[in-house]
Amino acid sequence: MANINNIFEEIKHFDDDGHEYWSSRELALVLDYVDYRNFENVIESAKKACENSSQTVSDHFVDVTEMIKLPKGAERQIKTTLLSRYACYLIVQSADPRKEAVALGHSYFAIQTRRQELEDNRRLQLRQEIKEHNKGLASAAKQAGVVEPIDYAIFQNSGYRGLYGGLTKQDIHKRKGLKKSQDILDHMGSEELAANLFRATQTEAKLIHDGIHTKQDANATHFAVGKKIRDIIKEFGNTMPEDLPTPQESIKQLERRKNKEKKELQ
Repeated sequence: MANINNIFEEIKHFDDDGHEYWSSRELALVLDYVDYRNFENVIESAKKACENSSQTVSDHFVDVTEMIKLPKGAERQIKTTLLSRYACYLIVQSADPRKEAVALGHSYFAIQTRRQELEDNRRLQLRQEIKEHNKGLASAAKQAGVVEPIDYAIFQNSGYRGLYGGLTKQDIHKRKGLKKSQDILDHMGSEELAANLFRATQTEAKLIHDGIHTKQDANATHFAVGKKIRDIIKEFGNTMPEDLPTPQESIKQLERRKNKEKKELQ
């Protein structure tokens, strides 16, 4: 059991959008549940705990049907539940604490859940900062000659193209699979938000410092700042912004959940 944390990492999967999940079948074996029917009772208890915590159960527990191969080429359908990190955390809380694997799993998923809480808080803080600094960026751009809405849209896309390797805001929106009314900034993790915050603050500062006074130069400046940040990300060997995973919860969903939890605590 010394490498139990590595085992939990080894059975972690990622979907096409980069979201992590665990299979209930694999988790049951790691947690030493030989009879899966007993583990199904644990899953049901975890679902109830999820509902009681004001979470949407379907966001964390996804029931699917899989085909398994039997001897002589036969196949059989089995039910499996795809689990989020939070779902796994609730499961180990509901599982048999006498099992050593369950106790270690509790520690592992508690740490992972805490990390997610910190990530959520960072996202909320960074998103608020971007809102404030975008006001300053818009003001600096206006002083540089970016006045009309169409001009500001072109100015904004110049920054995105620099940071995202030629992708426009619309391209990023499509890449994230968002609806028309959804804002790309509300669907970024803290790392991606931080890169965009840096882009906004540094472009604002450079427009003012260099005394830019034409919209063409403003666009070129915004592109150059975005590209410079992209070059630094590449130099450090980090993931490009367009390749970072899109969080499952939007900022608006996160705000609603946090407000609901706060009200319930009060």
